[in-house]
Amino acid sequence: MNKTHQAQGKMTRQGKHLKRKIRNLLFLLLPFAVCLLLRSPAVAATAKHYTELQFAPLPEIQIPAYTRYKLDNGMVVYLMEDHELPLVSGTALIRTGDRLEPVDKVGLAGLVGEVMRTGGTTKHSGDQLNQLLEQRAASVETSISTAAGSGSFSALSEDVDTVFDLFAEVMQQPVFAPEKLELAKRQQAGQIARRNDDPNDIAGREFQKLIYGDKSPYARTVEYQTLNNISREDLVAFYEKYFHPEDMILGIIGDFDSATMRSRIQEKFGDWKPASQQEMPPVPSVSQSKQGGVFFVNQPQLTQSYVQMGHLGGQFNSPDYAALDVLNQVMNGFGGRLFNEVRSRQGLAYSVYGYWSPRFDYPGVFITGGQTRSDGTVPLIKAILSEIEQLRTTPVTPTELASAKDQVLNSFVFNFQDPSQTLSRLMRYEYYGYPEDFLFRYQQGVKATTIEDVQRVAQKYLQPDKIVTLVVGNASAIQPPLTTLSGNVTSLDITIPDQKSS
Repeated sequence: MNKTHQAQGKMTRQGKHLKRKIRNLLFLLLPFAVCLLLRSPAVAATAKHYTELQFAPLPEIQIPAYTRYKLDNGMVVYLMEDHELPLVSGTALIRTGDRLEPVDKVGLAGLVGEVMRTGGTTKHSGDQLNQLLEQRAASVETSISTAAGSGSFSALSEDVDTVFDLFAEVMQQPVFAPEKLELAKRQQAGQIARRNDDPNDIAGREFQKLIYGDKSPYARTVEYQTLNNISREDLVAFYEKYFHPEDMILGIIGDFDSATMRSRIQEKFGDWKPASQQEMPPVPSVSQSKQGGVFFVNQPQLTQSYVQMGHLGGQFNSPDYAALDVLNQVMNGFGGRLFNEVRSRQGLAYSVYGYWSPRFDYPGVFITGGQTRSDGTVPLIKAILSEIEQLRTTPVTPTELASAKDQVLNSFVFNFQDPSQTLSRLMRYEYYGYPEDFLFRYQQGVKATTIEDVQRVAQKYLQPDKIVTLVVGNASAIQPPLTTLSGNVTSLDITIPDQKSS
């Protein structure tokens, strides 16, 4: 049973007696309901064509009330009350990321994020934290991803004081217990040993290297040697360099009183000292490593090919982001051109996709591809390239545009299903320096997108001459061979360096 289910179980325990009464009452009433249904005349419903269906207009998005303020030490705080359930959760964003770790210690940031929690604090060991949290169906977690560090907690509102105290300990007083570090390193070594087991994983990893370069912080991988280079002192130094209150945004949502929560935050974080005039390293620069070309990873055991194609992309703050997202919808998903033409009409792929995938503060990728039988590999690649060229040279139809915009706008409301999603966006936009109404500007941009806009961004951003093509498959079964696409097919060596010799 996971922690969410434990929390839900605890919340509903007091209601079991009431539910039992309701169930018994329904059981008694069921025969009467059946009799009424049997005596009622049957009414035949006339099925409508989907074009005749009418739906209510999309509701206006309402941002829940929230408070934003800053502690004297520079820590930014967002508070959003939500009393629907007796739950409280919080998330902290820390201005760091594994893209900032040294090249000879790849994997360091991930270990900091893991052992920061598992290794315990100056007051509680990791095992003691586990016990205290499990007793309350609560959680405290930490991690570090490519561009940010994070800490989080969740608890029943009756336990929030205790759990928030533990969260504050983990964020400010981790000890990075040596035995937990060694356990984490062994687990990481196991992941290295298994990283070539899944052809999808191989394709994703090697494609990133071809786009960003294998030494880029956005594509490099943990190796035995870089793992062996990491010591407890490295974890402590990384933590001390990047974990400071002025580099942290804390957001809390749930069943609490804001005035009481502000006092609690001040008590637990107000004395945390900021760093002394330390500047954050610049975001690592990005350029495309391979300019076009066909690359291959031979996996003789496979009966199908895994294809990824694309080139360097852009960022969310591009003025053309909204039009590019409409273009995505024209290309991708059920009813998209790739699905309709490549998968359904030509039958060349089990799955096929294509989308412009931006990032907040560094270029993402344009990526397309799919999975196909071995003898369909070359036809699949040619068909995808043909569809890209069609998008660049032929305007989309009014029907395609209307359908794509409707799908994008209809899915927009799902960004706000839960107040926690809204709070997360507010924090993320501040973290990356985006305006808080960024998503609404995007919504207006989608509404304003025209046929000419879609063709313009297709011509500008889809660049066939820069497309890198990667195939993971069985060389002997791919017929016609990949050399029919290019006279120079580069084989990639994905051998995992031996632990002893690395």
